[in-house]
Amino acid sequence: MVEVMSTTASQSPWDVFRIFLRLGCTSFGGPTAHLGYFRDEFVEKRRWFSDKQYADLVALCQFLPGPASSQVGMAIGLQRAGYLGMFLAWVGFTLPSVLLMVAFALGVAQLGDISEAGWLLGLKAAAVAVVAQAVYGMTKNLITDKIRAAIAVAALVVVLLVPHPLIQVGAIVLGIAVGLAFLRDSDPETEEPAADSGSRTLGAVCLLLFFALLLVLPIVARLIGTTGAGIFDTFYRAGALVFGGGHVVLPLLETVTVRQGLVGHDTFLAGYGAAQAMPGPLFTFASFLGASAHGVNWVAGATIATLAIFLPAALLVLGAMPYWERIRRMPRAGAALAGANAAVVGVLGAALYTPVFTAGVTGVVTLSIAVVCYAALTSWKVPPWAVVIGAALVGWVAL
Repeated sequence: MVEVMSTTASQSPWDVFRIFLRLGCTSFGGPTAHLGYFRDEFVEKRRWFSDKQYADLVALCQFLPGPASSQVGMAIGLQRAGYLGMFLAWVGFTLPSVLLMVAFALGVAQLGDISEAGWLLGLKAAAVAVVAQAVYGMTKNLITDKIRAAIAVAALVVVLLVPHPLIQVGAIVLGIAVGLAFLRDSDPETEEPAADSGSRTLGAVCLLLFFALLLVLPIVARLIGTTGAGIFDTFYRAGALVFGGGHVVLPLLETVTVRQGLVGHDTFLAGYGAAQAMPGPLFTFASFLGASAHGVNWVAGATIATLAIFLPAALLVLGAMPYWERIRRMPRAGAALAGANAAVVGVLGAALYTPVFTAGVTGVVTLSIAVVCYAALTSWKVPPWAVVIGAALVGWVAL
């Protein structure tokens, strides 16, 4: 008998804010690690979702351009506490790194190159353990037969051999096709209840607004001619057109900021290094660039850039979620989603190797930190935030 979990809006929005604020302060390691932290918090600890429900959200957000982990957080807030919950989930998860990145832009550059700082290497090693725990847990719950295993392995191999963000989307599409062809639908009696994911009318309006802004903003920015309008247009397009999350948007932003004279090359590189060390979404690099931009007040620049780069993600979540729930209830949707979920496991498994493992394990010490962190998470049931802080302290002392 499959345990059924309700995902209807049942939490206080301020409870959602408090939870995501803590995650925003402790979720180091980039978007894949964030998905691991979310799974530990909302599947393992709070049991707001089953692994299947969580994987469904991850699969949807992998399809959408923008910051996948932030979009998963928005979707969780929407399902548990409505529109205000979605907004507060984003604010809580994003605010800590925004404040840190703006502070760095205002004068913390004397820290210099922090890429080899011991505490940062410890954090990257901890991220290896967090993602490994998530991949193992999802494998145990979602890979239940040979066909699902074959989908997961194929997705992992394809993503590793062809490291392009759109290949991740292609792997999930392949998983859906194989699921439709070879997997049986789920037993209707064990189907999990659909969540309240917002109005379809509002969803349609948000999707139209997403595309309208993409087309209109360049014209408006050119007509107005102010730096602020240009920043909004630049960062909206960056957030709307990037598949693959924060690691992909960072180099893209170099093209649209440094080459256009918005910030200097040295300033960009300093912020790039700092962004790798921050908790929360890597898209908050936009906050640093906005605060550092020439020709605009730092408060206005940071605010405009931050809102602009995350606005497409919010519009897409509001637009897609109501229709996603309808799709989940369609005939044969169970087989398609089972294939998609198996592919998601493979995609996360590939991400566990690169960039998480390759960046986090640089020697014997970091490997040891990662192994101890994994044991702490899985066997000793230490909270992830404590594991992260402990890994940073060990790295600071030992590296």
